Amino acid sequence: MIKQAIILAAGMGKRLGKYTQDGTKCMVRVNDRSLIERSLSALEAAGIHRVVLVVGYRAERLIAYLDGKFPDLELIYVTNEIYDKTNNIYSLWLAREYLAAEDSLLLESDLVFEPELIADLVADPEPNLAMVSKFEAWMDGTVTLVGEDRDIVAVVDKRDFKWRNVGDYYKTVNIYKFSAEFSRTYYLPFLDAYLAAFGDNVYYEQVLKVLAFLDNAKLKAHPVSGRHWYEIDDPHDLAVAETIFAPPAQRLANMQARYGGYWRFPGMLDYCYLVNPYFPPERMLDEIKSSFAELVTQYPSGARVQSVLAGKVFGVDPDRVAVGNGAAELIDALAGLWQGRMAIPSPSFNEYPARFGPGRTKVIPTGERLSYTAVGLEAAMTDADILILVNPDNPSGHFMNEAETKGLVDRLLAAGKRVVVDESFADFAEPAIRFSLLDDAFLVGRPGLAVIKSISKSYGVPGFRLGVLASGDADLVDAVRKAVPVWNINSMGEFFLQIVDKYKADYRHACDSLAAERAWLAGKLSGTGRLEVFPSQANYLLCRLTDGTLSRDLAESLLAEHRILIKDLGGKPGFPTGQFIRLAVRGREDNEKLVGALEEAHGGKSRP
Repeated sequence: MIKQAIILAAGMGKRLGKYTQDGTKCMVRVNDRSLIERSLSALEAAGIHRVVLVVGYRAERLIAYLDGKFPDLELIYVTNEIYDKTNNIYSLWLAREYLAAEDSLLLESDLVFEPELIADLVADPEPNLAMVSKFEAWMDGTVTLVGEDRDIVAVVDKRDFKWRNVGDYYKTVNIYKFSAEFSRTYYLPFLDAYLAAFGDNVYYEQVLKVLAFLDNAKLKAHPVSGRHWYEIDDPHDLAVAETIFAPPAQRLANMQARYGGYWRFPGMLDYCYLVNPYFPPERMLDEIKSSFAELVTQYPSGARVQSVLAGKVFGVDPDRVAVGNGAAELIDALAGLWQGRMAIPSPSFNEYPARFGPGRTKVIPTGERLSYTAVGLEAAMTDADILILVNPDNPSGHFMNEAETKGLVDRLLAAGKRVVVDESFADFAEPAIRFSLLDDAFLVGRPGLAVIKSISKSYGVPGFRLGVLASGDADLVDAVRKAVPVWNINSMGEFFLQIVDKYKADYRHACDSLAAERAWLAGKLSGTGRLEVFPSQANYLLCRLTDGTLSRDLAESLLAEHRILIKDLGGKPGFPTGQFIRLAVRGREDNEKLVGALEEAHGGKSRP
């Protein structure tokens, strides 16, 4: 049974800036506890009795900080007096006598991890192990190649890293288990040789690179098997770690506050933000990748060229269409150009009230079923100048058909009103009722109409940040273009507009596939016995919880227990009595996981 661990904690942690001005890197707190407290607690729980800490920067503060905190652990301090001139290979060399004396765990001090990782490593019967994790996009540093029987067959440093081989790599977690025999026979002799040859400003992982070539060294991999861990090198790493290791309520709040960037959380299913899971096709992605280097190194075109491209895609005269960095940019510009009071069904897309402001916003209640008719909307316009119609609406998915929508537009225009039709989700309607007002023949002669569409949502490319605004009023469109930066669209977004016409058939098929999957998912969600699913023609489903569960508690449970992020609509204005959530429609495999998680997830009961 392993009783000793060595922690390397001499570094300065410069990249953490203000967080390490007055203390060591391992004293940085992740939520309620410091890194070193978390590590020592995990070691103690796994049966470790002695911990050797190699200290350097702010050593006296770390020693004082730990004084009395772990009375059942024997803490031994080894000081690296030249911590600012050496790297971790020298710190480890200073602890060589302890490493040679008995079987040991070795770990870095800038890690946060689930405590079970240490217990799992100790319980692994193999005597010499490097903990590894399948490589993911957020990782950096030394990686390994793992062969049969978990043998580490190669250690790859940054200089030799090849992105084309990323599927074969396992990142070192920087937690190891070495037997005393392994340390004496292999590791320490090579450590001495490496120091003599290359000096003390390199990393101890370089020694593992050499040992990987020795058949009899037998260093094996211990995969983390889905448990959470994170290496903290800078403030953004800290922010991510504080989300991963937060209590459920805080984890959900932190995740919601990010508004995206979820690739930093591999394995999480995002049912909150809305995309098209069936587009772009692989062939289109390959085309984009083939031009990636050129697109990254060249400037995009200006706004006028973007209008020409969008006009080609949507069949609209370039004078009548402007391209935005997402629809949100265009909504903001329009709100500044169109004066007067706007009216919008509630609940709806928050960006419109946020841009027009509370003093210029009239809310149209939608009742128990969150639905409305053209007649009702028209009647509500007596004291408003602009109608905002999101069709299908967000978050309800409520949809007005073509005849009803066009009739409403014409009647309001004839009455001197103006209309915004946001059809960001219209392409997901069932094929038989799908329609668009992005049509020159309809726009011409209707200068009081503006049509907005989020390409990011409908075409499944939110990272490109694309949206369009079209109107028969060419002066309005020109004013919108002038209200946004001339280079508001990056080269990747422009290239997408340039080539998307070639994939029109793929896009139609993708939208049809989503409509079919929506129907399947709606049936399965209803079958859970805990959800009332509202009719939807969008790429999401609005659900009312019928089993007394609080929407917030369900959202926390799904994220904590199943790594599924949903849209909790609790507290959003405009809803009738009840608990509501919104669920995106994804592909079948993900949707099956969602349904299974909903059947298992628990949640607090609402108060009577």
